[in-house]
Amino acid sequence: MQVKRTAFLCGALALLMSSAGRAEDEPKGYVCTFDAGTAWTFDAGKFAQKSPEPIKLAIADVNLERQTATLVPDAGKAPGALKIVRAINANHFLEVVNEGFLNLTTIYDKDPASGEYPAVHSRHFGVLGQPVVAQYAGACSAK
Repeated sequence: MQVKRTAFLCGALALLMSSAGRAEDEPKGYVCTFDAGTAWTFDAGKFAQKSPEPIKLAIADVNLERQTATLVPDAGKAPGALKIVRAINANHFLEVVNEGFLNLTTIYDKDPASGEYPAVHSRHFGVLGQPVVAQYAGACSAK
């Protein structure tokens, strides 16, 4: 029993040490481009699908320890506060917009073949009281 407990504790310690080293190597910011995606708008009692316009966004001040970051705005807009939810091979950046709408960007570990970080961006909001949701796929680069 003691051997199993010691092995478990050693494994847990190794995992903690490897994730701490990984956090130091993580970029402090990203520039993301999402070229592919789908959007749905709700009208007349049902959702209708359409292709959304490509988007580009930047994330700065990534602090994995505090689980915070900043969404870098377009000119003339205020920066957005982001909360980070960490996963084994990804970080989720969560933005709650003033009106209560939700945007989520998941950035996965760096792809060794392309050198980029695969990413997905989802938006959940409404226009004139009607639900609008969008899901994008793309990639981010470290900045």
